Amino acid sequence: MNSALFFCIFLSTCINICLADTDNLQDTCPTATTDKQTVFINGFPCKNPNSIVASDFKSSKLSRPGDTDNYLHSSVTFNTAADFPGLNTLGLSIARTDLEFDGLMMPHSHPRASEMFFVSKGVVIAGFIDTQNKLFQKTLQPGEVFVFPQGLLHFCVNNGFNSAVVFSVLNSQNPGTVNIADAMLEFDDDTLNKLVRKIKSGGQCAWHSKCDPD
Repeated sequence: MNSALFFCIFLSTCINICLADTDNLQDTCPTATTDKQTVFINGFPCKNPNSIVASDFKSSKLSRPGDTDNYLHSSVTFNTAADFPGLNTLGLSIARTDLEFDGLMMPHSHPRASEMFFVSKGVVIAGFIDTQNKLFQKTLQPGEVFVFPQGLLHFCVNNGFNSAVVFSVLNSQNPGTVNIADAMLEFDDDTLNKLVRKIKSGGQCAWHSKCDPD
């Protein structure tokens, strides 16, 4: 009996150790940029510590507006450890969303990350749908923040008369993106315009019968 109990405790401890995320074993681990990857690991290999420089921890990628010349009038620019070396092993990535007038970001999800959504410019309606098929939606002003929980479908639309800019922080260096709407639905300009008008004119609960605007 004692042996069986000891074995169960030992097995449980081993499973917990195997499943737990590990902390960094060094102060920094910028991504090693190589022409050809020969070793495949869960993440990116580190640079030689002797070659780490301050520029590894700076990125100007999000300082430039994205290309919104498309049928959604929107653009998302991601900055991950793949192109921002200093993010490697930190469990973070960042993004910029640009929305022109009536710009729309269709429902999508990030299977490996939650997202903190910060409005820098403009007025934006943002929302997500939980696993009970309930909609949570708010109108955001500059300086306000909304949170999209990990793996849940979320969207945003420009609710102002000028362009809008949003910055996001995600708690994974590779959050992934699943574009449900693009994969399953086809939209023409007329349908998109009607959808945007419905969201904006319907206030807090335009998309869904089960809605919590607060």
